[in-house]
Amino acid sequence: MSSIPVRLGILGCGNVGASLVKIILEGQSLIESQTGEVLEIAAIAVRNLSVDRPPWVPRDLLTGDPFAVVTDPTIDIIVEVMGGYDPAKILIEEALRSKKSVVTANKSLLSDYGEEISRLARNQGRDVFFEAAVAGGIPLIRSLKVSLAAERVRRVTGIVNGTTNYILTRMAEDGISYSDALKSAQELGYAEADPVADVEGFDASAKAAILASIAFGRNVLLQDVSREGITAVTLDDFAFAKRHGYTLKLLAICEWIETEGNSDGKISVRVHPAMVSLTHPLASVRDAFNAVFVEGDAVGELMFYGRGAGGLPTASAVLGDIIDAAHNLRFGSTERHMARPEAQILAIDELEYQFYIAIDVSDRPGVLGQVATVFGENNVSIMSMEQVGLGQEARLIFITHLAKEHAVQKTLGEVRKLAAAKRLVGFIRVLGKIDN
Repeated sequence: MSSIPVRLGILGCGNVGASLVKIILEGQSLIESQTGEVLEIAAIAVRNLSVDRPPWVPRDLLTGDPFAVVTDPTIDIIVEVMGGYDPAKILIEEALRSKKSVVTANKSLLSDYGEEISRLARNQGRDVFFEAAVAGGIPLIRSLKVSLAAERVRRVTGIVNGTTNYILTRMAEDGISYSDALKSAQELGYAEADPVADVEGFDASAKAAILASIAFGRNVLLQDVSREGITAVTLDDFAFAKRHGYTLKLLAICEWIETEGNSDGKISVRVHPAMVSLTHPLASVRDAFNAVFVEGDAVGELMFYGRGAGGLPTASAVLGDIIDAAHNLRFGSTERHMARPEAQILAIDELEYQFYIAIDVSDRPGVLGQVATVFGENNVSIMSMEQVGLGQEARLIFITHLAKEHAVQKTLGEVRKLAAAKRLVGFIRVLGKIDN
C-alpha cells in the first residue's frame, strides 16, 4: 500500500463539497485498505469564509483564495465542485498547467468546453475525471468510457434530471397540476427558487451533450442539443397517455444514425418530453431518481439506475474519480486520451416520430375536415383521432403515423392560421410506437 498521501485541493464546500469532505475524513481507513491510496485534504476554497459549515469541515483548511490552491506545488489533485463557468474554467485550466489532475462535477462547463479542457489535460500529461457530472452517483460515465469503449452504441435514452422527474411523477400519480408539483419540488429542496435550468431542459441538455460525446466518440456541444422543457405538459396529456398505456417523461436521447451517402454517421441529441410505454423500463423510474437506457450492437440493452443527485451520491462518484486520479499519479500514468472529431449533427427536423397533438377548435361542422386536410396536404398521416366537447369549442386529439418533424411543424403552422383553430394545447413525441 502507498504510504505517501495524495494531497487534495477542494474548490467549493456546498452540499457536494461538504459531503465529500465527510466521506473522505470518515472513510480514510476503508479507502486505504480497499484502494491503497492515502488521501489528505490540504485546502478547501470557498467564496465566503463567514458562512456556517457542517461541524466535520475543518475550519483551518478553509481559504478564500482558490488560485493559491490550484497553484500550490504541494497539492496533487484539484477537485472542482463549485459549479458555473467563472471562475471554475480558469481554475481548472490553471490547475492543469500546474501539472495537477482534476476531478470535476461541472456538467455545464464540460458540455461547452469539455474537449478544450481534455486537450489541455493531454498536453500536460494529466487527467480530467467527471463521473459525477451526469447522473450523480450512478457509475455511467466510467461504464461508457471503459466497459463499453469498443461497443457500437446506437442509442442512449435517459431520465437525467431528478427535479423534472419528480414533478412529472407527482402529476401522474397524484393528479396535481404542474405548478403545484413544482411547488412541492421546491419545498422538498429538489427544485431551486428559480427552476428554469431544470424545467426548461437546460440541465438535461448539458448532460446529453456529455453523454453523446462519450458514447459516440465525437465532440458534441450544448448548442448541438435540441431542447424542450416540461412547462407545457398538462394533466390532460397525462390522462390521454394513461388511457393508451403510456406515461410522460423528460428524456435525453442521444442517437447514432447512419444516413445514406454518409460513411460515418450522424448524431441526434435532443431533450424533450415524451410518451413512454408503461412496459418500457424508464416508465417505472419515479420521483427524483435517474435512469439511463443504453442500446448497443453487441451488448444489447443495459439500464443504469439510481439517485442522480444529492450531496452524498454525487460525492461518492467524485471520490471514485479521485481514487482513479491518485492511482494514475502514483504509477505515472494517465487515462486513455483521444481527440474527438467534430460531430455531424442530424437536426431534429429530419427525425421521424409518432406525435400526440391536441388542438382546441370552434365546435362547428366542417372544422375537423379542414384540420385533416392540412395534415394530408403535408403528408402527415393521422392514425387515430378523438374529439372532446368543450362547450362552444372542441378538442381534437390526434396520434399520427410516423412522420418527419419538419412536416409536422409545417402542418401545425398552417393549422394555426385556420379561423376555427383556437390554440395548440398538446404536442408530445412518442418514444416507440403507439399501435392503432
